[in-house]
Amino acid sequence: MISSPDNHPGTRDASAERILDEALALGERTGWDAVHMYELAAACGLGLSQLAQHFAGKDALVERWFDRADAALLAAPGCPGWQKLSPRERLQRALWRWLEALAPHRRLTIAMLRYKLQPDHLHLQALGAMRVSRTVQWLREAAGVPTIGWRRELEEVALTAIYLASFAYWLVDDSPGADRSSRFIDRQLALAERLALCLGTSMGRPSARARRAGSDR
Repeated sequence: MISSPDNHPGTRDASAERILDEALALGERTGWDAVHMYELAAACGLGLSQLAQHFAGKDALVERWFDRADAALLAAPGCPGWQKLSPRERLQRALWRWLEALAPHRRLTIAMLRYKLQPDHLHLQALGAMRVSRTVQWLREAAGVPTIGWRRELEEVALTAIYLASFAYWLVDDSPGADRSSRFIDRQLALAERLALCLGTSMGRPSARARRAGSDR
């Protein structure tokens, strides 16, 4: 049984994560469209009112699932040697961490997206657009891309296109270890890097630490 929330943020987060795990397990058994909040509450040993204190509805569960992926992305800069990588390498690794976090429930993630895209769920689609923008911003921050002004706007458009194309490609990639997706992302970022070099933006330049390391050789 999952405890009802109290005022301690750590307890609330832990309970929410356990509820999400139960929802994912239920979704794997029944399909996401067949997941009902009353069934989830029963599976968690909670009343509906208690469940609602953690999640306002099914889409809140989806948002929490993608929050996990964002958290994995945001942890990437803690990897040893991160600052010595080029912006392109950091973007590739951060995006891959995001995808890997979703990998245990990839087919269920597809079902979640289909649920969002149903014609009567326009409000969820609007929230989804905000989610995409937020994740792309976190990708830029994790990679430490400092561009400003119009060059930043161009980079964001390019990175959003790469992120969405890579996500769509990965969702249907059945190659071992999603190897084709890894190569696809690398090709897309390589092209973006060449364009960035032409424009003189930060994505096309090595990091300051990498430049210093190179000058010390």
